[in-house]
Amino acid sequence: MAIRSLQELDNVLRETTEWVDDLTLRLGWRDRNKAYSALIAALHALRDWLPREEAIYIGGCLPRLLRGLYYEGWHAARHAPTKNRQAFLERIHDGVHREPGIDPEQVARAVFALLAARLPPAELENAKAVTPKDLHGLWPS
Repeated sequence: MAIRSLQELDNVLRETTEWVDDLTLRLGWRDRNKAYSALIAALHALRDWLPREEAIYIGGCLPRLLRGLYYEGWHAARHAPTKNRQAFLERIHDGVHREPGIDPEQVARAVFALLAARLPPAELENAKAVTPKDLHGLWPS
């Protein structure tokens, strides 16, 4: 969807900022830039671990700006060769440039909690259902 006015652009930025601020609070961090990087890294990891159709569906549930960032660099036909919990967490850690002090499991749990709080219940249940079993424990109960 095209953004047709400055007011619409402001709304898109505000919505994305709300997600970043929410994640910053969930992680207990002060650095919004670090939280933003963690959000994108975790969304990319999730996208790459989901079946193609579900990855597309989750992308459609995100705010417009995050949706574009979520799809950035994605090749729908290519999936991560090893889909286990450790590889998922490594993908997140790589996405934050292996910055010391960032626990990829903490990031994954916080992003999954963010999605749980912000996605409609039916979409959330669908996302949980198609998430590989190794990752189910990262979703809030």
